[in-house]
This record gives sequence, C-alpha cells and structure tokens, in this order.
Amino acid sequence: MKIIVMAAAVLLGGVTLAEAASCEANFKVSGVPMVTALSYRTFQEFPKAKAATVLKNLAQAVSAEGFSGIKVNKELSSVDAFQETSGSGRIQTLRVVARQKGSGVRVDAVFDIQAGQLTTKEVVRTGLCNIVGAAL
Repeated sequence: MKIIVMAAAVLLGGVTLAEAASCEANFKVSGVPMVTALSYRTFQEFPKAKAATVLKNLAQAVSAEGFSGIKVNKELSSVDAFQETSGSGRIQTLRVVARQKGSGVRVDAVFDIQAGQLTTKEVVRTGLCNIVGAAL
C-alpha cells in the first residue's frame, strides 16, 4: 500500500512540474523557414497573480524589447505590437495574452514572422521569455 501511495505522489508531483514549466521549456516553433510564415510560441503560469497587474508589466516589457505600435486591450487582456527590422516594410507581429487561471495567470506569447524572413530561435526565445518573465 505504501508503494502505491508513493507512486501516486511521484506521478502527481510530475504533473505539477509539467504545469510549472518555464517559458524556455514551453517554447515552440512552427512553419517552414523561407517557405511559410514562422510562428514562435511560449507560455508560463504565474501563481497568485492578477491579470490586470500582469498586463501592465507585459506592455512595458514589450516596449523595452523594441516593439512599436503597442496596443493594450484590457477587455481581452492582451498586448499587440509589431517590429519592422529589415527595412523592407514587412512587419513581424507579437501578441501577448494574460489569462486569469484560478488564483494565477497564464501568459501566452506569439511572435510571427512572414515567409522569407529569418531569425534564430535562440534570439526569439530570449526576447519572448524576457517579456513573459516581466509579468511579475
């Protein structure tokens, strides 16, 4: 009986660790470089946080990362922004959303670049996680 209880505790502990994964661990890329648009996504959960407070911090972090056209939508609890870094007039877009989840907040960030544009995933992961990490 003790073995079953210990096994259950280990399994439940593993679930908790998965839910509390870092921004870096949750980072994903989809799309085909140079052929389709690329979408970089990540998220992190922050226990005992309020979405309204987190939203303000996220908007400031987006600005600090050099994005333009920052729009905060309090109703959707989102921050939208863009970058134009190549001189071509083709923008890259960012959306960060802070969703209340129980007594905490889940922050999702999505950075999209257009087909034919390239960057390294390390640079994007660092930038997105700087923004997400500024939630508190």
